[in-house]
Amino acid sequence: MQAAAIKAQLLKHLKGGEAFMPVEDLLEKIKYKRIGERPVGLPYSFYEVFYHMFYAQRDLLDFCTGDSYKTPSWPKDYWPSEKTAETKEDWQALKQDFFKDRNALVAFIENPETDLLGIAKHGEKQQILRELMLAIEHNAYHLGQLVIIARLLGLH
Repeated sequence: MQAAAIKAQLLKHLKGGEAFMPVEDLLEKIKYKRIGERPVGLPYSFYEVFYHMFYAQRDLLDFCTGDSYKTPSWPKDYWPSEKTAETKEDWQALKQDFFKDRNALVAFIENPETDLLGIAKHGEKQQILRELMLAIEHNAYHLGQLVIIARLLGLH
C-alpha cells in the first residue's frame, strides 16, 4: 500500500499543480512568434529552456526504460543549437513529444511491476525513485525559468 501512495504522489508532481503551474497551462500563454526571444539579461529563450526540459526528460525515460541507452554529451546534446524552432510545426512536434514522453513516465510509474527502489534499467546504483524525482525536480526548476521568461516577455 505504501508503494501505491508514493506512486500516486509522484504522479501528482510529475503532472504539476502541487507546488507549481502545470507546464501545459504555461505553454498556452506563449505564442510561436515569441518562443525564440531572449529577454534582456537572459542567455536563453523560452524555446531553448523547453527543448532542454524535453531532452532531459527523454534521457531519464530512456535511462529507466529504453531497450538501449547511450549517455548523451553534456551540455552539447541537452541544449539546442538554435534559439527557436525552425517552423511552427517543429514547435508543435516538440510539445507533443514532451507530453508523449511524460505519459510514458506516467505509465512506467503506474505499472505494478515498477519497483521504485529497484535499479534503473541502465543504471549501476541509480534507483528508479531517484530518476523519477530527478525528472520532477528538473522539470519544476526549468518551469520556473519559463514563467520568468513569459513574464519578462509580458505574457504572464
